[in-house]
Amino acid sequence: MTRFPALVLFLALAAPLFAQKEFLSPTEIEMIREAQEPNLRLRTYLNFAKQRMDQLNQQIAKDKKGRSILIRDILNEYTQIIDAIDTVSDDALKRKVDISQGADAVSGSERGFLGTLKKIQASKAADLDMYEISLKEAIAITEDSMGTADQDLTRRQTTLLEKAEDDKAKVKAITDPKIVAEQAKENAKADAPKKADGSTRKPPTLLRPGEKAPATKP
Repeated sequence: MTRFPALVLFLALAAPLFAQKEFLSPTEIEMIREAQEPNLRLRTYLNFAKQRMDQLNQQIAKDKKGRSILIRDILNEYTQIIDAIDTVSDDALKRKVDISQGADAVSGSERGFLGTLKKIQASKAADLDMYEISLKEAIAITEDSMGTADQDLTRRQTTLLEKAEDDKAKVKAITDPKIVAEQAKENAKADAPKKADGSTRKPPTLLRPGEKAPATKP
């Protein structure tokens, strides 16, 4: 009797366990959908991040057994929220939307978040090793996001637009038939053996001068 059906069933049941957990609640998702304007969306995400910081402080204050799982979950949600903030900022700048107000709010709020995270790290709690990796990731992404938010918006926008154009050119280079064909010719020339004078050398053959190779059968 084959075991494949059992394996397929196991994978089907296990798949949801390996899927990335949603980092926002249904209510928060709806709030983000309603906040279409980038500056408003940034402030909305910042409110969610602040809520996670409040939840984190509550768990740290409890010093309760088993809290490390909750702390780790909160930190992972916070990290994804900060990542979403950076994504919203980059997308708005690519569309040439003014996010100066949102960027200022992000920079100011994240300084407070970073202070909270580093304070937790410095506390050396007994269960720190249970969520230390998530804490370090949260600190790192906050520092990166702060650095991004503090950049000159015009320069940041120029960099993003240049990268977008470069990415388009790379995609075209590997998908445009004409460019692909031209590149193939160039590669063939580069791979062809050269004579001492730089001209292309014909591949060696066993045929005598004037002799033609026999036709191959289809």
